[in-house]
Order: sequence, then structure tokens, then C-alpha cells
Amino acid sequence: MSGHKMLLSRLKLWTSGRSHVRRLSRLPDGSSTKVCVVGSGPGGFYTAQHLIKARPDVEVDIYERLPVPFGLVRFGVAPDHPEVKNVINTFTQTARQSRCSFYGNVDVGTDVSLEELRRAYHAVVLRLRDCFSWQSYGAEGNRSIGVPGENLAGVHAARDFVGWYNGLPSCRELRPDLSCETAVILGQGNVALDVARVLLSPLDLLKETDIPQPALEALAESQVRRVLIVGRRGPVQVACTIKEVREMVNLPDSRPEMMAADFAGVAEALKDLPRPRKRLTELMLKAALEPPGELEQQRRNGASRTWGFRFFRSPVEILADPDHGGVAGIRLAVNELEGSGVRARAVLTREVEDVACGLVISSIGYMSLPIDPSLPFDSRRAIVPNDMGRVQQAAGLYCSGWLKTGPTGVIATTMNNSFDTARSVVEDMESGALNVSAAKPGSQSVCTLLEKRGVKPVTFVDWEKINSVEVSRGEAAGKPREKLLTVEEMLQVAQS
Repeated sequence: MSGHKMLLSRLKLWTSGRSHVRRLSRLPDGSSTKVCVVGSGPGGFYTAQHLIKARPDVEVDIYERLPVPFGLVRFGVAPDHPEVKNVINTFTQTARQSRCSFYGNVDVGTDVSLEELRRAYHAVVLRLRDCFSWQSYGAEGNRSIGVPGENLAGVHAARDFVGWYNGLPSCRELRPDLSCETAVILGQGNVALDVARVLLSPLDLLKETDIPQPALEALAESQVRRVLIVGRRGPVQVACTIKEVREMVNLPDSRPEMMAADFAGVAEALKDLPRPRKRLTELMLKAALEPPGELEQQRRNGASRTWGFRFFRSPVEILADPDHGGVAGIRLAVNELEGSGVRARAVLTREVEDVACGLVISSIGYMSLPIDPSLPFDSRRAIVPNDMGRVQQAAGLYCSGWLKTGPTGVIATTMNNSFDTARSVVEDMESGALNVSAAKPGSQSVCTLLEKRGVKPVTFVDWEKINSVEVSRGEAAGKPREKLLTVEEMLQVAQS
């Protein structure tokens, strides 16, 4: 069962079993309980969906900094994963419900303050940019590599690179230099493999996706033929999932190139691994060490591009090209592990090696950053201190996603995370811990403030105008859609 279907099953069980709960704090005279969700990525929509299903008196308003909804699904999911993007259909059904409203082009923290939202709503749910949602209350920074040379031209954060090939307005000017033969990706999670796959995919495959035309044209001219995916620990600790590795193994016109020494002792460790990790490790072992069959060998012999994991390596310096000032290579320290299993720790040795490359993409994680002094924040863990999503010492304020847990997990994790936070909100409504006895104005007062400040929100109906234009442009090019790439273009269409 997929993560999406599993979550919906959990939701049905939860809502169907709550009819016996006495609602202790329903508003009088048919008034509604007003809840605000900041961020329209998957977590924001799942939170709204859960709340609407659980309480017939709840109205949910979703605020989004960009004019377009869906966050991670639009700007983070790889273009060649259209099946993941189908969840947009479910979110669209939620947004069209009478008790759910979308307000795009509203930057919480700039156009309207947290305190103003708290005065307007019974509950406010804050979300951080889950993976690549790019809308949050709060901010997100790329985690520094922390080595000399990380600011050289040709070094990019994976978040920015993914934003570039997914049409995120703030990344449209990235223009990565793809004239080198070898690219190095630091990190071995699913995002790292997405980046590797996009760099190496045949153009005919990408032409059928919603990748923006400027990115497609740049990739058409790309000279990258080899991608190394570098991680501090070993095959048993790799952070990606089997689906992404299988896609790399089967990628047309590409063949795997692994280092056999990286897999020493791995076969013996298989018996102690949980089944999902065992299957993943077996797949990597097969790609690295087993002689391929005749047909697979023929395919590999004809491949013009290569990729490979490099385990037990940590970056110590990005080497500059003395003639052009860009990247000439990367110096990697060789690690050894302390401990065993998935919790083993990488320890530097004195051995180093240099790898020639012209492009370095860092996919080592992200950091939450506070932007409102009134919001409690644990800077060490980069989270808002909370109890099951309830922000500590702030009644009516909730958090979800990475703001709640730190940067971890995939979309399915976000779904469950949102479910748990929504459950906390409902439990507080029903126990009286959240006071919903007095009427609140909700979006009525917020929209009045925005009008005074010259901010015109984009409604879901406005978004559907944008969607229609993008789909029409895509059909003309034989693609699912051709995205509008600037906020100005989006607003022009939305307000037409």
C-alpha cells in the first residue's frame, strides 16, 4: 500500500471512530472555528483535509507566499516522477471545498504578522519548507558544507538546483555551468539521486515531463557524462530508498561504476538488516559486484554515461581552477566507521584523495531559521519546541513539518506528521484546551489588512487560471505543462 493510501486509511479510521466524542467547545449560533495553515505544500493541504473531515464546524484558510499552491509537489518532486504529482488532484478537491480557502501571494511575516494571524484565528498551524516546499512561517537555509572553496562558482545547493529544474521563480537565474565531464554530489539521499538522474537522463525522456524549457535547453547542451554520489558512511547506512537506486541502475544510456572495496563485508552483514534495507543493500551489491547478464552487459557497453556511489568519503576542500576561478576538483577524506549497522559513525582518517570535477552539488540537508522573535526556537535542534505539534507556552499555535521535527523524512513522513498535528488541534478543541467559544474574524480581517497594504491575494480560482495557461502551453510543446517562471507572469494571469 502506498504512503498516500495508507494515510487516507488511517484518516478514515480516525474520523469514523470519533463520533462518540462530546464536542466541548463548539461555537454558538452555527459560527465556525477558524484555523489558519501557513504553507500550501503537501503538509499544509493534508492538515487542512484532516481538520475539515474531523470537525464539521471548522473552516481552514491556507496562506502561501507564492501565487501558486502545492509547494513540494510542484517545486521539489522530480519532473520524471509524475505519479507522485497526482496527489495534486486530492489537494484540489480539498481546496474546492466550501470550508477551505487558499490565499496565495501572501508572505506571512512580511505582508501579515504572526500576531495578526493569531488575533484573527482560533488556531494557527505553522509549517516549514518540507524538503522543497518553499513556503513557511520561518525560513530555511542551506546547510553549509563547511570547507574551503564552497563559495566557488560551480558549487550549488541541491535545493537551488532542484528549484532551477522545477521552475521555482527564485532559482530561474541559477544557470549552472554544465560544460564539465564530471559532477560530484555530496549526500546520498533521494534528492541527491534525483539530481543525478536529471543530469544523466536522455533528453527524450525529459522532453515528456514538465521540466521548464530553459532547464531543458541547458541540459541539452550539458557535457556532464559522469556523476559521483558521495557519502560519509557505507552502503548499509545509505539514506536513499530502493526505488531511486533502481531507477539509477536502469537509467537508459548509463551504467554503474562502483568501487568494490566499498562493499567489503557488506554481504556478511545482510542477515542482520531489516527487510527494506536488506533489499536496498542487495540491489547495490548486485550493481557493484555481480557480473551482469548478456543483455545487460550489452546495454552497459553501449552506455555513454556513468554514475556511482562513493562511500566512506567526506569533503575537506573544493579545489579552484587557477585559470578560470571555478571548480577544478574536490578533495575527499577517507573515513572509517565506528560501530555497526545504521547507527555507525564516520571517523576521518589521514588519507585523502582528489577527484577532478567541474560541478559540485551539496545535498547534505537544510536548516530551519527563526524570523519572528515571538516564536520560541531551539537553535541547536533547529526546531520550534513542541509537544505533538503544540508550540510550547503559546496556546492556539501549532507547528508541523521540519519546524516540528527537524529536517528528516519524505512525503509520507510529512503526511503522518500533518495527521498528528491536526489530531492535536482537534483534541484541544474538544477538551477545551483551545478556546473556540468566542467568534474570530478569520480571513475577513486579514484580507482587510492586506488590502490596506496593497497586497492582492491569489485565490484558488485565480490559480486555476494559471493552471489552465500552463497546461495549454504544455500541450503545444507535447508536455504535461509549461510552467510560468516568474511571480510577475503568474500574477498577470491570475489577475486577468
